[in-house]
Amino acid sequence: MTRSRAPRRPGVVQDAAAGASAVTGVSGGAASAPGVAAQAAVAGSPAEATFAAAVAAFTTGLDAHRRRDLQFEDVPAPKRLAPYATAIAATVQRDGTDVAWGRLVLLYDPDGQQGWDGFFRLVAYVRADVEPEMAADPLLGEVGWSWLSEALDAHVPGYAAPSGTVTRVLTEGFGAKRDEPPLTGFELRASWSPVGPAEAGNDDLESIDLSAHITAWCDCLSAAAGLEPPGTRALRQPGHG
Repeated sequence: MTRSRAPRRPGVVQDAAAGASAVTGVSGGAASAPGVAAQAAVAGSPAEATFAAAVAAFTTGLDAHRRRDLQFEDVPAPKRLAPYATAIAATVQRDGTDVAWGRLVLLYDPDGQQGWDGFFRLVAYVRADVEPEMAADPLLGEVGWSWLSEALDAHVPGYAAPSGTVTRVLTEGFGAKRDEPPLTGFELRASWSPVGPAEAGNDDLESIDLSAHITAWCDCLSAAAGLEPPGTRALRQPGHG
């Protein structure tokens, strides 16, 4: 399935060297080890140049989300999913307590991969603590998946081949932790391919607007935390509604 609409905003970095020298959590190509600043290779291969520009585009606009109770950090990127990868993580805090967290990975394979419908793929993880009655709600999976799909529909130019799972989590303590109350949680694992409008190619960074996919993921994470961003349904956290 492919969903697309007209592009809404420009602002994607086109220069491969621009903004790439300070990117962390990058693997693949000429990039350094995860967690160390990756230096853009101006004279590198076309794939390296494309990925450097993609990383710059991917991270554009993060500052706009730092005021939304979201704390970002760079994390090591997976090495085996694609030749090139970068990752970011975020935590949602309420009253000084972490209530939701997640990770978003951007993959790039200049040869493409089966099922990707393009050269880029995004892999998302979202985890949130929920009350036991919420975890038992038979609609939890449907609502949880809607947080992502509605956020993507609201923000990105288009996406293809969405896939994922929603898991109910029960954590129990034993031994020294036997007196701790059980914790119930929600986990969303998903992947999708960023695409542009039908008339644009799926390898054109401006048309697929990678920064918009961060916005959609942040909205999904906020919804899981009970912050109810516009356009999404939320399962309310205790004491907040």
